[in-house]
Amino acid sequence: MNIGGRPIEITVLMPCLNEANTLPVCIRKAMASLDEMGAAGEVLISDNGSTDGSREIAVSAGARVLEVAERGYGNALRSGIAAANGKFIIMADSDDSYELDRMGPFVEKLRDGYELVMGNRFRGGIRPGAMPFLHRYLGNPVLTAIGKIFFGCPSGDFHCGMRGFSRESALRMDLQSPGMEFASEMVIKATLLGMRITEVPTVLSPDGRGRKPHLRTWRDGWRHLRFMLLFSPNWLFVYPGAMFMLMGLILGVPLTRGPLQIGKVTFDVHTLLFSSASVVIGFQAVLFGVFARVFAVTQRLLPVSSLFARVAGLRTFEWGLFFGGAFFLCGLAGSVYSLRYWAISHFGDLDPRMTLRFVIPSVTAMILGLQTGLAGFFLSVLGLQNRLSPRREDA
Repeated sequence: MNIGGRPIEITVLMPCLNEANTLPVCIRKAMASLDEMGAAGEVLISDNGSTDGSREIAVSAGARVLEVAERGYGNALRSGIAAANGKFIIMADSDDSYELDRMGPFVEKLRDGYELVMGNRFRGGIRPGAMPFLHRYLGNPVLTAIGKIFFGCPSGDFHCGMRGFSRESALRMDLQSPGMEFASEMVIKATLLGMRITEVPTVLSPDGRGRKPHLRTWRDGWRHLRFMLLFSPNWLFVYPGAMFMLMGLILGVPLTRGPLQIGKVTFDVHTLLFSSASVVIGFQAVLFGVFARVFAVTQRLLPVSSLFARVAGLRTFEWGLFFGGAFFLCGLAGSVYSLRYWAISHFGDLDPRMTLRFVIPSVTAMILGLQTGLAGFFLSVLGLQNRLSPRREDA
């Protein structure tokens, strides 16, 4: 699509749900900024079911309106991205809280080749009353820190509502979130896909809607955190699980030979039982991490890494049976040895401090073997070979 013979370079995309009070000024500011830059552009309002005349107001102000039936912040933006005509998209809320009349720094970075340009309200300035106390000093800093630790995201303001990106990059991200998690998904996926990301200072002002915002502090904060944990099953399951397994093995293996004395404290078969439980719990957590990763990939929430694609291409059922069977047979052999030891004593009373050193590891090995076999079967049922092969990307 062209404007005055020039192809549209910039689409200013604003999600809208009953924003009649602020929509005209937002559209006016965006158009003024486009004129100031001399850029061919459009203002696209992605309306999510307004009942206050917002659609009519937007059309009369010169914007293009896209009606999105599916409710949700993410749904409105995903539909808007798909319908945008511009090479670059500047996304912002339609509540007049962002400086839509100063889009120049975002556009300059996009023209320089950056694929995602994040606004940073903490660098640009947060005017009095623009951001609730909990959001400013707890929610945003904590979630931003988690994003940096879990994913290495370079953004210093993870949830800034004003950001710029190329339409091509947004489509490559294959964004799926229907709600407020959309903001987190975009930054995380851009990072995992190795896109060029930068940020520019932006000012946040109090919104002019005259009503409560759609955002709910605790509900949406938890949804963002839950989403980030789903995106990083290693931190939620694998790393803690591996730590539990390692602790159980470090303490449990020496106890299979006899009591272990450290200072004045003696560890014996009771500690061995807890060590065994630690190994089993840790192994279960690691398996849950694998399952969560598979779920995220098959639901197109996470890109497919080359390593993960190679693992997914293995015959998981056969390998699961092989290793699971090996574990189970080791445990069964230990159980037979324990039974033989009991038979030597004519099936009479035994010293539990001796027999449990064989029984506990044997039972643990059988449990791990059964879990491994079932895990291989479950992964095979998911049909990873067929579901992942068309979308292999390095991340």
